[in-house]
Amino acid sequence: MKVELAQLAGRDNDTAYNLERALQAMAACAADTQLIVFPETHLMGFPSLEALAETAEPLDGPTVSAVLAAARERNIAVVIGMAENDNGRFYNTTLLITPEGIALKYRKTHLWASDRGVFEAGDRYATCEWNGVRVGLLICYDIDFPETARALAQLGAELLIVTNGNMDPYGPTHRTAIMARAQENQAFALMVNRVEEGDGGLVFAGGSALVDPLGTLLFEAGREEGQFAVELDLNQLTAARQDYRYLDDQRLRLPGEVVEQIGGVRELLIPER
Repeated sequence: MKVELAQLAGRDNDTAYNLERALQAMAACAADTQLIVFPETHLMGFPSLEALAETAEPLDGPTVSAVLAAARERNIAVVIGMAENDNGRFYNTTLLITPEGIALKYRKTHLWASDRGVFEAGDRYATCEWNGVRVGLLICYDIDFPETARALAQLGAELLIVTNGNMDPYGPTHRTAIMARAQENQAFALMVNRVEEGDGGLVFAGGSALVDPLGTLLFEAGREEGQFAVELDLNQLTAARQDYRYLDDQRLRLPGEVVEQIGGVRELLIPER
């Protein structure tokens, strides 16, 4: 399976610019690319609280509609982050968009300091079948917590996709975390981060990566913009799980109600504290 990682420098509160960069990256994909992945909240950047209501959009808004139209034109799937407005409630959301529509939606469950007071936390983890692989989505700070990826693994995830907005000095933290999340769940893990400067003096750390189900780093980008093609050998899933299965052997399982949705989406609802 061929995937492209769009490690881009976005602009906060500048949807038009970010959308144009996304459409350019999609147009530049190789003919045999099946999926392209962008950073956290790529479409809007990180909106300020003052601009949030104006900047965030619903899932059926013009920006997602433009990405969907491009996915259909190119016959490609897209994982991309956005600031979502759900009837006046705001979420840091990542979507898996296929030519058929939105296949999977995930709202960030673990809010970083700058997310708090801007976004609400999501209340569930979800996976879906895509191209014969069960895919789960996470966002940035989520991967600092082993339980997030394990929740997706309990839902059958074979490919963990992380849209990232990780900044200095925390690049090494996510390099370690993405390798651990892949190894401990015997799944591929693919992370795409932003680069260059953002508002508030932040400098994004890059380091987009692909890790195999044994925790081996197969690809790692530097700190510059780029669009990188990687190949996933799905036979490695079988090889990694041949002699032992962590999910079969674990003694403690995460609580929560598992719900099967229409279209093959499987959700784990987070229990209230």
